[in-house]
Amino acid sequence: MDLALMDPYGTNPGPIDGSVLYDQEKHVSSAVWDGQERGALRCHEHTSKLDQWTLTEKQIELVDQAGFGYLRLIPAISLDNPLISALVERWRRETNTFHLNVGEMTVTLKDVALLLGLAIDGEPVIGITHTTCNSVCERYLGRAPESSYTSGGMVKLSWLKEFFSYCPEDAPLELIECHTRAYLLYLVGSTIFSTTTGNKVPVMYLPLFENFDLCGKYAWGSAALAFLYRALGNASLRSQSTISGCLTLLQCWSYFHLNIGRPKLNTDSMHDRFPLVLSWKGKQSGPTTNRDVVFYRKALDSLKSCDVEWLPYRNMDSTVIPEDIKSNLILGRSKTMLICFDKAERHLPNRCLRQYGMFQSIPEDVQRWERKSRGVDGGVDLSGKMESEINEWLERRFHIVEGDDGADESDYMQWYLRITRKFVGRPISLSSEFQRTNAGLREIARMADTFSTNGLDEEQVDLINSIRTIAHECLRDQVGGPYIVSATPQIEVGKRIRGKERVRRKGTGKRLRKDDPAQYIAASEDDQSQYCGATVRVEQLPLHHLHREEDHSQLCPVDNEVTGLDMINGDGEGENMQLCNADIGFDHSELNHEAGEEGNAELIHAVVKVDDTQLFEATGKINDSQLCDVMNEVKESQFSDSAKVVDSQICDATNEVGDSELPHVTSESDRQTSKVEAEVVLESSLETPQDIAQQSKCSVVV
Repeated sequence: MDLALMDPYGTNPGPIDGSVLYDQEKHVSSAVWDGQERGALRCHEHTSKLDQWTLTEKQIELVDQAGFGYLRLIPAISLDNPLISALVERWRRETNTFHLNVGEMTVTLKDVALLLGLAIDGEPVIGITHTTCNSVCERYLGRAPESSYTSGGMVKLSWLKEFFSYCPEDAPLELIECHTRAYLLYLVGSTIFSTTTGNKVPVMYLPLFENFDLCGKYAWGSAALAFLYRALGNASLRSQSTISGCLTLLQCWSYFHLNIGRPKLNTDSMHDRFPLVLSWKGKQSGPTTNRDVVFYRKALDSLKSCDVEWLPYRNMDSTVIPEDIKSNLILGRSKTMLICFDKAERHLPNRCLRQYGMFQSIPEDVQRWERKSRGVDGGVDLSGKMESEINEWLERRFHIVEGDDGADESDYMQWYLRITRKFVGRPISLSSEFQRTNAGLREIARMADTFSTNGLDEEQVDLINSIRTIAHECLRDQVGGPYIVSATPQIEVGKRIRGKERVRRKGTGKRLRKDDPAQYIAASEDDQSQYCGATVRVEQLPLHHLHREEDHSQLCPVDNEVTGLDMINGDGEGENMQLCNADIGFDHSELNHEAGEEGNAELIHAVVKVDDTQLFEATGKINDSQLCDVMNEVKESQFSDSAKVVDSQICDATNEVGDSELPHVTSESDRQTSKVEAEVVLESSLETPQDIAQQSKCSVVV
């Protein structure tokens, strides 16, 4: 199916086809799309105090022998937390790749070998887990930490530095080896295996440092990548706020591959520096480079092919690469399982063939696998519990991916845009999108309300009614109050009053007041200035006695920032409905009008909520034959309420009257307003349409 047909407006963030990114709802991009920003992640990498270790020549020799000679050379690099956070928003643990606009990319085994100088071939990094530290530290370090320095099977980095950061030159070999093991544990715990605890490292790595020759035969680079993949996957979940792992590797990978947030290269030529991480100084600094997550997110959302360097190492002098590293670079294309103790992650270079200079074809489906933490019990050898993962790693050289010279990348991109998440941030703000959607719903509701059904068959009429009902229900859900929708469409008779239409009254004249000043309390000029633009929401509105011979009780909502309003036509002898000035702030109030001698009005319970405490002025001319022709012409003599009570006051209840009642009023008794749990301002007057127009030209709401 053509992508334009599935997403005609190009605004669907994706995925359109959820077969690949099946965990989308758990992903942080869903939270960001819903307006739930989490800000920059807390990045846990503890390299700042590595330079406080003083190593002897013998210690440096043992570190090189163990396979960490190049990792030792990497200084502390200032991390760009917003950049890392934006990259995490693009990481998908379903594929262990970054999903960018240009296709999938990832940190590969080749990147680890060249950037960190770690071995990507060898024995899997796996062993026995521990839940306590004392016995392991006593055996391999020569001393046990105090309880204040331990937490389960983890020891504080500060303890290692305090007791092992300096080793005398003339120390015996056994002591030098203990100090060197402590340094290696500190090194991996602060770089490639840094944890979210902030300052601790598991002691389970110590047994692997017992023999320095055997230690150098482990695939520490693949273990570092497995650890980083797991950390990226965890941090990409919407519930997380921290990230660990080798973030120096991640940040420098971005510098090499993406033209976003790049700092300057070191003054020395990159051709003379290995590992390649040394080519970068760290994040940019200065007043103009204080960039946040939103900045980098927008940059990634608008990423173009010209911003991507697929082959950043092709112009590098290969002579600077050590032979043991160079000979194993072919494993960068191995589709295999990466292992670091209880962490097993898939390495899928077939999804990123352009990073190897090949054409990208549509990759095969990724087999789903459940990530489990297997290091729960102490003293457990994980080799037995991860037999299938280890076997896959042992066959790594038999699964080297090859490119397809005849692959059509346009087919790949068409497929990719269906299965990926194209946007993380919204192209327009959430509030603007809501306003646009709300305006569209109002227009649909208006068209449905005013659509003539003359000549339509029953099925078409039902369809129009369904559209009307759905539109009004959506609007009701947005503003929190129900709309009352007529079961039949409004038929145009003369001038039709359209739903949510703004009606303004024009005219001139003077305000008429009753001679007896005791009949009313005039509002202050300040109060009068707020009498327009109130927002009214009807939450509960039982209607009684709406049955007449003629259907003139149409509900005509009109718009003056009115979120939800319904018209009520009470049954009785009175032909005119009094439209009262009201500045209403009721939470739960009951308005009881009892008719006098000339008519009867049913009790109407209404809950009315006004957002802005503004008095809403309205008047109208309503007769039996034409309820919907409102406010075009208002005769000066027609102001009476639904009970046709002559010379009645216009009662305004104002300013948040909660759970109050207006007392029963008869046409012959003195009209009084009882005190309720809020301030009530009463104003009574007879107004001409001209006076009302002079004051504020308010919209009419019935």
